[in-house]
Amino acid sequence: VNYNLVLTSSFSSYSEIVRAMTHVINQGMAMYWGTSRWSAMEIMEAYSVARQFNMIPPVCEQAEYHLFQREKVEVQLPELYHKIGVGAMTWSPLACGIISGKYGNGVPDSSRASLKCYQWLKEKIVSEEGRKQQIKLKDLSPIAGRLGCTLPQLAVAWCLRNEGVSSVLLGSSNPEQLIENLGAIQVLPKMTSHIISEIDNILGNKPYSKKDYRS
Repeated sequence: VNYNLVLTSSFSSYSEIVRAMTHVINQGMAMYWGTSRWSAMEIMEAYSVARQFNMIPPVCEQAEYHLFQREKVEVQLPELYHKIGVGAMTWSPLACGIISGKYGNGVPDSSRASLKCYQWLKEKIVSEEGRKQQIKLKDLSPIAGRLGCTLPQLAVAWCLRNEGVSSVLLGSSNPEQLIENLGAIQVLPKMTSHIISEIDNILGNKPYSKKDYRS
């Protein structure tokens, strides 16, 4: 069985990491390797080491990406994508359920945020920033309605429309949620530049990359 490996940056030497991953791939234990929560500088360092010593570089970075978390994937990683082909394997497209729509009127007793071990999530939802996010999600609902999809499907499709995103990791607690989230594939062709502009205007959090600044 072949596996793809994703590493955190807990190792002290990029040379050791790249050498180890090259060995794993050459032994047939994995097909590719990637990084998780590495900075653009760290990824470039690993790539440079791989090229210098004729080893195998990382092919993707695993990063959090959703409507309310955009900076890294939209500003830091695009340069790596265009220069060395490193794609983004993004996670938490619904922000731990915050974007699901179920927290619009508080925290339901049956929700994840109501559990004791998720107190941090509850605090995030009921905070001032959390309430502002729920207002923005309500403003996005009409767009989802026009596209004939649910808010979670719109959110996942929004992630997928980014050219640097290789894949979106979905987290579902039941088959129904998984089926709903997979429906985002049907929404993706409807994500026109006009729709993206509408979403950006509502969110008001589009980060400015060097490309945006120069234009």
